[in-house]
Amino acid sequence: MKPRRSILSVPGHVEKMHARACNSSADVIMLDLEDSVPVDAKPDAPEVVINSIQTLDWGNKTLTVRINGLDTPFAYRDLIAIAEAVGDRIDSVVLPKTDHPGDVHFVSRMLDGIEMQRGFTLRIGIEAIIESARGMSNVSRIARASDRLRSLVFGIADYSASIRARLVSISGHGEESDIYPGHRWHFEMSRLVMAARANDLRVIDAPYGNFKDSDGLNRACAMTCALGFDGKWAIHPGQIDTINRIFSPSQADIARALKVIAAYENAKNRGRGAAAIDGRMIDGATLRMARQVKAQAEYLGLSALLPKK
Repeated sequence: MKPRRSILSVPGHVEKMHARACNSSADVIMLDLEDSVPVDAKPDAPEVVINSIQTLDWGNKTLTVRINGLDTPFAYRDLIAIAEAVGDRIDSVVLPKTDHPGDVHFVSRMLDGIEMQRGFTLRIGIEAIIESARGMSNVSRIARASDRLRSLVFGIADYSASIRARLVSISGHGEESDIYPGHRWHFEMSRLVMAARANDLRVIDAPYGNFKDSDGLNRACAMTCALGFDGKWAIHPGQIDTINRIFSPSQADIARALKVIAAYENAKNRGRGAAAIDGRMIDGATLRMARQVKAQAEYLGLSALLPKK
């Protein structure tokens, strides 16, 4: 699988922004037909997206398209237009406001028919955005609804509205963090991680709304990464490098992981089930975490940080 550290959301109806996105350092470009597109532009936006996908040089970037919600009059045409025209060029369809497993079932069956009719050999994936109390309560069932699912995404803005949280932005804890000093979303984010990992899915965090607040973005990314997320949406190209850096293992992380692997293998060769590094015990669980870091470094192409073979 290709990296999914940074997902740049780009308005689907603004063609000039698509060309800029091609040259960004984002792992994934999400061409958006939903929230960033005004209602009067929605009927024509799919054709703009299709034209950009077909004509621009996207290099090795992963492309996804967010359709409108299934509770709108736009979703059906979005799905058919995009999947029929460029279903063989996109990785997945991003499904907003996923409240029930049935939402995923519906989109999956629609894609079944389109793929058969068009003769596509690669299946189009689905990424489910969890952005309501109902969706969060059903997240484990949603996560196992279809083998098309690629990832779960935390939709913090609509989720906040659904639980009547007093927020007016999607930046960190919000403006009233002094009133609620804890991490507002720890429960929800942990629940998403567990549901995703139990079903071998990626898990992606919501965007950080204040694109001028680099310190806040750093803190938000670090906390999200510590909870087990794979990446984060970006709403501005200036956020991408920070997101990529934090969701990649550092040189110190890799060095530590390699040290753990070597120490454990040495202990195993001597007939021991555990070893110690710097006064800390390492066992099978520690080894698995270290191997994950090494695999991620290899997967991200960080060969310069790995020892020469």
